[in-house]
Parts: sequence; structure tokens; C-alpha cells
Amino acid sequence: MTISLARVDSRLLHGQVATVWTKTVRPNRILVVSDDVVQDQLRKTLIVQAAPADVKANVISVDKMAKIFHDPRFDSFRVLLLTENLTDMYRLFEAGVDLRGSGVNVGNLAFSSGKTMLTDSVAADATDVQVAHKLMTQGVTVTAQTVPSDRPQDFLNLATKKGLA
Repeated sequence: MTISLARVDSRLLHGQVATVWTKTVRPNRILVVSDDVVQDQLRKTLIVQAAPADVKANVISVDKMAKIFHDPRFDSFRVLLLTENLTDMYRLFEAGVDLRGSGVNVGNLAFSSGKTMLTDSVAADATDVQVAHKLMTQGVTVTAQTVPSDRPQDFLNLATKKGLA
């Protein structure tokens, strides 16, 4: 399995990812990894339906992704990997999903109480910064980038400028 893009997006699979990002990274599979969405049949159905016609999408748990990552039956997969948050992406990394080649693209983290806006579409708190730091110290780049035409920005530099790191 090759990870073409590992993206954190609290909206998961939506129009921007389904159109712009899939045209850029050209995956043959979209894997939405979320323990919550696996349990929610409506969200699961809507996410799978949002995939472009030529790319199959699956919603799986963190544990399932960790199991299939090294399974040779999935060697032909060029994956656009999506999680809702940095914590789930880190859980995948800890479970053996190698993100060093792809890095982690943080495209959208919704604002909520206690979070600080790092960019127009990325809000973070101390936990997000701590997780990004853990990933980066293990060789995984973490950047904020909404769309491919945007310049990727170092996540921790953005957090430092806002007083979070």
C-alpha cells in the first residue's frame, strides 16, 4: 500500500477533497479512517457517496487500517488517507502505518472552544500541537495546506506564531 496523501480534515471526504485533491494525488482508493464514522451508518453512506466515480472509498476503523497497511493483498492501493483529527493520524503511525513518505497534510480542523485559528481553515489546541510535535520528532512532516495550489506551511511554526508551541 502506498499512501499518496495522508490528510487531516474534520469534514473528512467532501467536495474539495473529492475533486481537487483526488485529481492532484490520483489515488485509486480513498480510506476514511474513523472509529466514530464506522459506527454511524448515515455518515458512512454519505461519505462513500461523496467519492468521485472512478475512486472507491471505504470507511474503516483505526485498528482495521493498521491491520491492512502491511497486508500484501492491498499492495496495489494508492491511498488518499483521511482522518478527522491529528490524534487518529498519530494512532495510525503508532500502530505501524508509515507516514514518513507522505507526511501529514492538515487541511481543515474546525474551530471549537479552546482552539486557536492557525490559518483560515485550521484551528488547533495544545493537544494538536503536542501530537504534531510527536509526529515531527519521528520524521513525519506536518503541514497545513487547504488546497494543492496553497503553499504548505509548517504546522508547528504556525502554532508557535500563535503562542501555542
